[in-house]
Amino acid sequence: MGLPPDRTNQTLAAHMTEAGLTPRTLAREINRLFGAGTLAETAPYHWRDAGGIPRPPLPALTAYVISRRLGRIVSAGDLWPGQPNSADGTLVMAASTGMDGPWTLASTMLVAEDWLLGGLVDRRMFLSVSGAALTQAVNIYLGIHLPADGAALPTATSDDPLVEQIEASVPRLQLLDDERGGASGLGYVGAQVRAVLLVLRDGGHTDATTRRLLVALADLAQLAGWKAFDAGQQGLAQRYFFTGLRAAHDAGYRAMEAHILADLSFQAASLGDADDGLRLGSAARRVADRSAASVQASVLSRLAYAHAAAGHVEQCEQTWAESRDQLAKRQPDRNPEWMYYLTPNHLDCQAGYAMILAGRQVVANGRGTDGRALLRKGEALLRTGAYARRPDVPYQRRALYEGAWLALGYTAHGKLDDACAVTRMALPRLEQVRSPRSTALLSTLAQELRRRKRNQSVADLLPDLENALARQPA
Repeated sequence: MGLPPDRTNQTLAAHMTEAGLTPRTLAREINRLFGAGTLAETAPYHWRDAGGIPRPPLPALTAYVISRRLGRIVSAGDLWPGQPNSADGTLVMAASTGMDGPWTLASTMLVAEDWLLGGLVDRRMFLSVSGAALTQAVNIYLGIHLPADGAALPTATSDDPLVEQIEASVPRLQLLDDERGGASGLGYVGAQVRAVLLVLRDGGHTDATTRRLLVALADLAQLAGWKAFDAGQQGLAQRYFFTGLRAAHDAGYRAMEAHILADLSFQAASLGDADDGLRLGSAARRVADRSAASVQASVLSRLAYAHAAAGHVEQCEQTWAESRDQLAKRQPDRNPEWMYYLTPNHLDCQAGYAMILAGRQVVANGRGTDGRALLRKGEALLRTGAYARRPDVPYQRRALYEGAWLALGYTAHGKLDDACAVTRMALPRLEQVRSPRSTALLSTLAQELRRRKRNQSVADLLPDLENALARQPA
């Protein structure tokens, strides 16, 4: 009797070995980046050892994870040669592609051309970058000397009605994001970015109009990047952030340069790249040095989170205190319009989930007493925030996100009844807020609660939580 045929996918196996991934760690990385429950931890064994072919979009997601590990682009077709499921028309490319040119308006217009060529139905999947590739994309801010200040921003004039229309749309889109979440309207905001790029490319503008268009582009690209981050599309978020950073630099829009660097810092720290988070957060702090006090406070709050992600608890608390001190100095007439949301309580709640992040890490590392002390601090701060807000009042995405963090803190602390009560408040928000970033926290919570089903409150909550998560759009 002959031996059974060897169905091992040698190509996939070789790429996984090179990337230092086992089937189980590959599945965990896919779930970390794209949401808990995306893939069963045993599925990649079937792909590698039995020649199994995953359903779309799993081939593209697998290629994304392996590419991120290897620092080069690997396509789904490279992993499953000749298979129709691997040829889904998606082009995988690094978020930093084309972002290594000089920091000039001419280079920004080359980036604009790339967005316009992609079209409204962009088939590209952008691969988020870290380490050297991320550093290269923002290199002008990481040197010894900061880039020179740009010219002062011109005041609005009555002879630019199209620019006025573009500028007027930005605050409304920002408020919509607060209420509906990043996955709601992301495509529309991306289309507005392309529309402004098209107007810029058409040319024929005065210097003042060009600068106003660049400011509007920076505002919209930052918003699109934030929405993509909240929607779990990390590479797309970076691509927008890099675009906004270049536009802000061209316009001499120093406050937005700092704001976007702080967003990149928070994104990196949230993805577990704490070193990148600290590097970007420190750069944002330097760039913000002469900006309005509210901008400096916001930047410091993001740096505090990066310190928490890195396990630097004392620096986290110190930086949070500095952010509060800065906000106390704010002058309303100097605040950028987009700083409308920042309040002392908002800073406290940002510090709250930073403390819970650090506390959970410390508990997981076996230092229960120290970890629980951090959890208590984080819980106390988040209890002052938005988690219990009624579903019919503003800032629903914030309420959902803070509630998810508070429930995670209570769960790590063993306060299961409190965790369940907070989660009950969060569930109705899932009907109106599309925030995969928040949903991922609730998925992590569900995983942890499944191990505690002997608690009656947990047993009662779990079916409702799991059903609510299952109803979320893919």
